[in-house]
Amino acid sequence: MPLIHRRAALAALAGALWLTTQPLAAQEASAPGIEITKGFMRASPMVAAAGAGFMTIRSTGAADRLIAFRSPACARPELHTHINENGLMKMRQVEAIDIPAGGEAVLQPGGLHLMFIDLTGPLEDGAMVPVTLVFEKAGEVAITLPVHKAGAMN
Repeated sequence: MPLIHRRAALAALAGALWLTTQPLAAQEASAPGIEITKGFMRASPMVAAAGAGFMTIRSTGAADRLIAFRSPACARPELHTHINENGLMKMRQVEAIDIPAGGEAVLQPGGLHLMFIDLTGPLEDGAMVPVTLVFEKAGEVAITLPVHKAGAMN
């Protein structure tokens, strides 16, 4: 195999292995004014083009907004919610997720969530996924989300 092909293959393999080689970390994180708990994702096979992430974000001070996130697990991260449209549940992208002063935003199945579109690899039960949340006031907060079995509620 030519050297350039070997390097490309090794780079692709290294990118695919990030899910299983990340050190174990808590599904909790904090920044000034923000506490994040109960983070997790659901397993999603490679045939699936998307996955979802969930957590509870609590404000310990002033109101804030989650305005974006990024992760090596996907090419297109989006903030989403579910809406009931004429009896049909549909997902919709949202601009931001509000965290009220002294309150919380619960990202959960069937509600607000992180949408991982164009997955870079399968989300396998037991894996850990690095995510950087971007807040309007608190800035960037790194968290590692454990992947639970498909259909998990927590």
